[in-house]
Amino acid sequence: MQAALAQAEQALYLSNPNPRVGCVLVQNGQIIAQGHTQQVGSHHAEVMAIKNARAKGFDTAGSTAYVTLEPCNHFGRTPPCSEAFIAAGISRVVAAMQDPNPQVSGKGFARLQQAGIKVQSGLLEDEARDLNIGFIKRMTTGLPWLRLKVAASLDGRTALPNGQSQWITSEKAREDGHHFRASACAVMSGIGTILADDPSLNVRAVTTLRQPQRIVMDSRLRTPESSKIFTSEGGKVTLIYSHRNSEREAKLSAAGAQLLYVPRQVNDENYLHSILKELASKHINEIHLEAGAKLNASFLTAGLVDELLIYLAPLLLGEGPAIAALPESASLQSAQRFNLHSISCVGEDARIILRARPS
Repeated sequence: MQAALAQAEQALYLSNPNPRVGCVLVQNGQIIAQGHTQQVGSHHAEVMAIKNARAKGFDTAGSTAYVTLEPCNHFGRTPPCSEAFIAAGISRVVAAMQDPNPQVSGKGFARLQQAGIKVQSGLLEDEARDLNIGFIKRMTTGLPWLRLKVAASLDGRTALPNGQSQWITSEKAREDGHHFRASACAVMSGIGTILADDPSLNVRAVTTLRQPQRIVMDSRLRTPESSKIFTSEGGKVTLIYSHRNSEREAKLSAAGAQLLYVPRQVNDENYLHSILKELASKHINEIHLEAGAKLNASFLTAGLVDELLIYLAPLLLGEGPAIAALPESASLQSAQRFNLHSISCVGEDARIILRARPS
């Protein structure tokens, strides 16, 4: 199963919005073939492993398949993987976890058992869940996984008072951040960041066949048509707005933007939740948020941030903008808290990953 998980990791930049799945075929205690999920519309991990075995001249009959997610049993863009296993003569399937997709959940296992294949599930499930944390959240809650990424000094400043922020962290930290961009379905920012920094919001520091979507929260459609998000290579650009303006809508559509109108009522506390729900309905599993203090605070205050990805540089800046412009906490007990997930060194910087505490 460790080998299957390693295969699934190879789909991190590739398979969105499909889950990252790895499959390994074993005979007489030896791995004979392996595969991972390809881009949307192409083969799933199970089929790739079967094809790999046949390409190497192995007969798959009687093999045990180790797969990181329950094989599907429905026709989507591709035929059911459960039927591929049956046709290949697989005798036993060991899965890391059941698929949370209601179209699949339990049905793939049932079909395999109906065909006389032995089925086990739960081996290294935690590791498998972590690989598909966004897909699982979307399938179980109807919302995407939201990761908030910041680069800051030890005293929590993201820039100098004059706005200069390039570069607080090292090149290695910036490259590492692009790994998280590449694994997300979408990179999101706010209009303030677009106007101040004119970012491309694409993946440049790692090699990827699939660029994530680029999403900008731009309530009044102030994004300039000359912005780098339109002129640079990358995924499609979606502007989320709440104020109608036919002239700006026409100009931005001509520039290449896809416009998503989400109306907002005065003091609508559920507005951001509605936006995330709408994005999840468009098959977005995981959002990588790189924004300013104001938008960061809005998502944090709404309780919608699942993960904090913080790169801390070994320096002190003193004054400057903070990670998030949060309101003052009445007490330490009322402060928003996260669980520490991991700490590691990336170049000369520290990478800290924290996750929201279960409600």
